[in-house]
Amino acid sequence: MIPIEIPPNTVMFKGIGYDSNIYLFRDRREGLIVDTGTGVYWHRYFEVFDREGYLEGLERVTILNTHEHFDHVGGNRKFKELLEERDIEVFFAAHTLTAEAIEKGNDYIILSYAYGRRFMPHSVDIRLDDGSVLKVGSKGLKVIYTPGHTAGSLCLYEPEEKVLFTGDTVFKGTVGRTDLPTGSFEELVRSLKKLEALDVYIALPGHGGLIKNWKENFEIIKNVLGAFE
Repeated sequence: MIPIEIPPNTVMFKGIGYDSNIYLFRDRREGLIVDTGTGVYWHRYFEVFDREGYLEGLERVTILNTHEHFDHVGGNRKFKELLEERDIEVFFAAHTLTAEAIEKGNDYIILSYAYGRRFMPHSVDIRLDDGSVLKVGSKGLKVIYTPGHTAGSLCLYEPEEKVLFTGDTVFKGTVGRTDLPTGSFEELVRSLKKLEALDVYIALPGHGGLIKNWKENFEIIKNVLGAFE
């Protein structure tokens, strides 16, 4: 696996198999891991973490789940275990609705059965809502609540470098599906309207490639979905 470094704070790990993309954002001695995949290929990601020294000097890491689907949360427990083995303090963060699904192990929403696996529930330390700010070192990342793909979907915006983690709300040239439990096309359109107005230098989606031209990407999406009314 070859990581993609996005200066000055972020590294992208393209998802293997059914895994979501996984991101590491760090500032000073604190880090943020955005999503953890299914948990099947945890060893591949940690081989790179260790080989490249990406975790060196970190004392605290927050694992943020952009939403509640298994391909984004399945590796949570294993990531926490491996980070703690490296003497790093670990916290879980998610939107309030995603946190509820994770803590209850709600398989109807999490969909682990679709991957032939079981999700083991766990506690979530930090519950986020629209407008919350997640601190990582000296950086403050703003939570943008974006229901549509799921009821608990969120995006995370770093305003200094204008980096946006989009989860499965926006992809390169398309958007997340809305036909799974708690999905809503109408909610997704409202979320897209919020995101379109952002000043984004680069967007980092839950699957697929980087989005380097935010406004152009939205024009493509509008051609697919029709103009937002």
